[in-house]
Amino acid sequence: MKVFGVVGWKNNGKTGLMERLVNEITGRGFSVSTVKHAHHTFDVDHQGKDSFRHREAGAQEVLLSSRHRWALMHEMHSATEPSLPSLLAHLAPVDLVLIEGYKRDSHAKIEAHRTANAHPLIARDDDTILAVASDVALDGLQQPVFGLDDTSAIADFILGHVGLV
Repeated sequence: MKVFGVVGWKNNGKTGLMERLVNEITGRGFSVSTVKHAHHTFDVDHQGKDSFRHREAGAQEVLLSSRHRWALMHEMHSATEPSLPSLLAHLAPVDLVLIEGYKRDSHAKIEAHRTANAHPLIARDDDTILAVASDVALDGLQQPVFGLDDTSAIADFILGHVGLV
């Protein structure tokens, strides 16, 4: 399965870029799935719902299903966080998996960067970051720099890198 990541510091435009890339790449006829890494406890369920009650009762996995979608929740309890490759193994085959986060993993990535947030560029010290998408021109980088909103050019770069065009 072909994978490519979008990384960056908090509030630097990762999620917006991911959303635009999914729209652009699926619009070109490719199938895309996404993986989002969260650094905090999160819940896709709500207190009082049956599935929440199942998890709270101790179920290891809870699968929700309707005619519109299904979702599988797996409780980790005290187990360690699974690796990205083991999570990718759970996905159905697609042309491309876009990964938001997992900035320390070894897959190819683009960094989303906003100058107003004043965070240092991760790309300067990480050779897995192959390009930067920024809201301003950046000099002195070995990687190509795209406009943060130049979704078409960024999609071209990603699709070319993974061999889909």
